[in-house]
Amino acid sequence: MNLAQLQTGQKAVIVRVGGSGAFRKRILEMGFVQGKEITAVHNAPLKDPIYYKILDYNVSLRHKDAERIEVRLLEPFELEREPAEAPEEPLPAPELHSLHHREHSGLRSKTLPTLRIALLGNPNCGKTSLFNQASGAHEHVGNYSGVTIEAKTGYIYYGGYRIELIDLPGSYSLSPYSPEEIYIRNYLTGSQRPDLVLNVVDTCNIERNLYLTLQLKELGLPVVVALNMFDEFMQREEYFDYPRLSRLLGIPMIPTICRTGLGLEALFDEIISVAKGIKAGDESLFSPETGKLRPLRIPYGPTLEPLIEELTEKIQEHTEITDALAARSLAIKLLERDKDVEEGLIARHTRGGFLLSARDFALRKLREYTDEEAESLITDARYGFISGALKETYFPKHSGKRTLTDRIDDVVTSRLWGFPLFLLLMGLMFFFTFTLGQYPMDLIDSLVGKLGAWLGSSMSEGPLRDLLVDGIVAGVGGVIVFLPQIVILYLFISLLEDSGYMARAAFIMDKLMHRMGLHGKSFIPLIMGFGCNVPAVMSTRMIESRKSRLITMLVLPFMSCSARLPVYLLLAAAFFPIPWQATLVLFSLYLIGIFIAVVSARLLRSAVFKGEDIPFVMELPPYRRPTVRSVAIHVWMRSKQYLQKMGTVILAASIIVWFMSYYPRQDKERAIKDQQVEALQQSALPEAIRQAQIDSLEHSFATYHQEQSIIGRIGHLSEPIIRPLGFDWKMGVSIVSGLMAKEVVVSTMGVIYTGDGDDGDEAIAQLSTRMKQEKRSDGSPSFTPLIAYSFMLFVLLYFPCIATLIAIGRESGHWKWGFFSALYSCGIAWLICFVVYQTAHLLS
Repeated sequence: MNLAQLQTGQKAVIVRVGGSGAFRKRILEMGFVQGKEITAVHNAPLKDPIYYKILDYNVSLRHKDAERIEVRLLEPFELEREPAEAPEEPLPAPELHSLHHREHSGLRSKTLPTLRIALLGNPNCGKTSLFNQASGAHEHVGNYSGVTIEAKTGYIYYGGYRIELIDLPGSYSLSPYSPEEIYIRNYLTGSQRPDLVLNVVDTCNIERNLYLTLQLKELGLPVVVALNMFDEFMQREEYFDYPRLSRLLGIPMIPTICRTGLGLEALFDEIISVAKGIKAGDESLFSPETGKLRPLRIPYGPTLEPLIEELTEKIQEHTEITDALAARSLAIKLLERDKDVEEGLIARHTRGGFLLSARDFALRKLREYTDEEAESLITDARYGFISGALKETYFPKHSGKRTLTDRIDDVVTSRLWGFPLFLLLMGLMFFFTFTLGQYPMDLIDSLVGKLGAWLGSSMSEGPLRDLLVDGIVAGVGGVIVFLPQIVILYLFISLLEDSGYMARAAFIMDKLMHRMGLHGKSFIPLIMGFGCNVPAVMSTRMIESRKSRLITMLVLPFMSCSARLPVYLLLAAAFFPIPWQATLVLFSLYLIGIFIAVVSARLLRSAVFKGEDIPFVMELPPYRRPTVRSVAIHVWMRSKQYLQKMGTVILAASIIVWFMSYYPRQDKERAIKDQQVEALQQSALPEAIRQAQIDSLEHSFATYHQEQSIIGRIGHLSEPIIRPLGFDWKMGVSIVSGLMAKEVVVSTMGVIYTGDGDDGDEAIAQLSTRMKQEKRSDGSPSFTPLIAYSFMLFVLLYFPCIATLIAIGRESGHWKWGFFSALYSCGIAWLICFVVYQTAHLLS
């Protein structure tokens, strides 16, 4: 029978993994090897993918991929077997201390020797937590695969060394399955290879995590292991003789709790000790009997081992590689048909072609003895080696016991409650973003208004005052007022990520996403896109398929990022004043963005990126309580990016927009207007009538001035294109300015619609009032609820910001995809808004 035929709750043993290519390699490396026990937990709400438990962790597979794995049901006597008895004397719990004795960075920092440490581990192992605790950096710590999307560097001064910590992306193996894994292996084996690898391991999932550890050892790299999450492991009250396992593998192992920093002092003491020994040439470190770093040689069985030995000898004979361990590692990679290694062999060695022929001959000999592929035999042997080492050192007693994660997933991923809970969480996120943020928003709005009024009253008239009041304060102030909503949005996203729910959302949505032309893992970058499209584009690296990555990148700009939120909030509050109406409008915009992304993905999949359907294989991490520190770091880092954007791009854009709206000055018309105002002030008209006429003159001149300004002329040039959408030239100016950053749309509207300098009211209230009062040349209102909604829809869909286009160009490897995204999104925005406006206009 195959794995897909297992019923909920049934247990089986893996007999054989079928299929070929990248999927088969990845599934083997994640522990789906012959003899491993696997349990079917349940199906997703749409019956696909399927939730399984193997090697003490949870993973999801699509139904058609599970069909490739042959299994046999466990017999009754196998289900009832007792776990091996642990020794009666339990090991004493290790003493864990925080890293309190760091040296000050100023102490001999220029003379201290540098030690380069690469941090590496499986996704969700706590690697970035260690990085943050040790170096004091503030990288976001998430509870799903793909948080660390590029190498981060931090420093620590400790033990007489300047330790450079390089936080590499999470990886299950060193096989070139994803861009991160290619980057990791090139980094570890290149000319800038680190002095030592700090392999962070999830102690609660030790068997699978050790697979990467063995690969590191086979490369001949000095490795120290941090047995992380040791507090969770100790709660199980299981016997684990990790000092003995350390001796068996020749790898120093130190228990840690990276979330709190406990154990890091002993860890870095061990790292310093090992580093000093390596630099001093201490041969005892590599002693085959007692050495901490002695070489590890995995026996690959009577069929494969002779072929490895023969190929190793040929590599040493026909290349400059003299080290037996390095040659053996290369031989194993060649037998695994590692394309990256093959290309490197051809490029670096003149006899590379001969060695590939020798490899092919070895594989033909292998087929004479077995039908199994070399990569399967190699993976089986590694897991067999790990299993043998753990049988002597680790005695589990919780096997089959349901965990808190299992009980939560019974509800969260169930057919009945999965989708309702998901929609409820998304709805609450948007509702609270809109409502709770209103209170601090009002406070900031008031402060911005008072600042503008103070500057206006304390400075003499002139271009400088107008620049500060109408350009910088009105422009940047009109955007900073929306910071509370953005903070709340990031807070929700961070809580979903850190708790582990984000991976469940991808599991729930996979079948739906798959039918729409997207990969299940695409859901995570799409959700991140609600915060900011730039990190969301970068996080697409977690998707192994290049075509799926490109499709996800190209549709990501339709996810309404926080930069668009100020536009929505401004117009929704002005033209949909009832709270439930504003919430409904806001929610509809997000839903339309998702719908357009889905339709676009389907079109791109069928027309541009045909073929290649990479299987959905994703770990479902255990639920963890988000820490205040992690959530605060995430919210602060994203908010800081927003503030930095206001201090750079938005500030520059506001000044440019102000300059283009301020000049030319229209001095002749201004003088005529001033004479008319002066005549009205000296007239005998009643005060109210006189003031109304003066206000009308001021506003008429301001409108005329804006029309004749540089930016007004640009807006008039765009008007024929946007008029069918219900927009006028002023809206065209805002749209053009938003090409740099969507937040600039609000600041531009502030400059254009309040260009008369009247800031007696608070900035946002004044802008809302002016937009509602604005008339076109034919006397019709410039803004109506329909036009406001169409404008919000256009801002949602058109042209990604410059930073997003740059990210798409870099991540895709070609700038043509950035240009394609810009043209495609603008075309879609115009078409959708044309249909919405014209249809509603005809029906009204």
